[in-house]
Amino acid sequence: MAAIAAGEPFYVKDFICNAHRAVGARLGGVLGVARAKGEVDVADVTYDLTGTAGQSFGAFAATGMTLILTGQANDFVGKGLSGADLILRPIGRAAESSADHVLLGNVALYGATAGRMFAAGRAGERFAVRNSGVITVVEGVGDHPCEYMTGGQVVVLGQVGINFGAGMTGGTAWVLDRRQRMISESRYHTEFLEAMPFEGVAAEQQAALKALIEEHVRLTYSVVGKTLLADWDAAANDFVLFTPKPQA
Repeated sequence: MAAIAAGEPFYVKDFICNAHRAVGARLGGVLGVARAKGEVDVADVTYDLTGTAGQSFGAFAATGMTLILTGQANDFVGKGLSGADLILRPIGRAAESSADHVLLGNVALYGATAGRMFAAGRAGERFAVRNSGVITVVEGVGDHPCEYMTGGQVVVLGQVGINFGAGMTGGTAWVLDRRQRMISESRYHTEFLEAMPFEGVAAEQQAALKALIEEHVRLTYSVVGKTLLADWDAAANDFVLFTPKPQA
């Protein structure tokens, strides 16, 4: 906090284990209070961590914070995320085929309101439930993703479980549907969502998707993202955009 008050960047490089829970939450809370009192304007804090994070990595982390994790994380990553950037990078064989490996657990981004998360690997079930503002790229999700989502943007560069978008009333979601299962197997909630193939989406949205994947590659070194961008004209046609239907 002394560095933040002095307008200086603060950088931490260290190891993390599963006994370390809710890393970033305390600082996020302190920053929120300090901003409310007018004591802090801009923060530049980076945690660069290696290992296995315990539950709630990056929970409630605030604007001006960047949490980088090289390894893997448990459940509730980014719970209540409040403006920070979360960057999750795999190691070893998981880095070579990230879409085949689970990088973070269940219920990531639950109730998150702002910020970004880039994860070069798969997430568990109930991804981005009640997300209301976070932008995220992930390389696969389990069942019940985007439940009751009201804002933000989700990009999934891999397989998706069942019950996608139940109660989703806001935000958007891109899914790389190479096996064309989302529509053919009714893996999304037709009551709440409309599905539009890539070629039917406005050029501005198409360009924004590509730019987001480029950012994902820049921050996570994702092999999946690099492969998509290397043959973008062909790969792009496998994306489907899901948007909420107007509710009476």
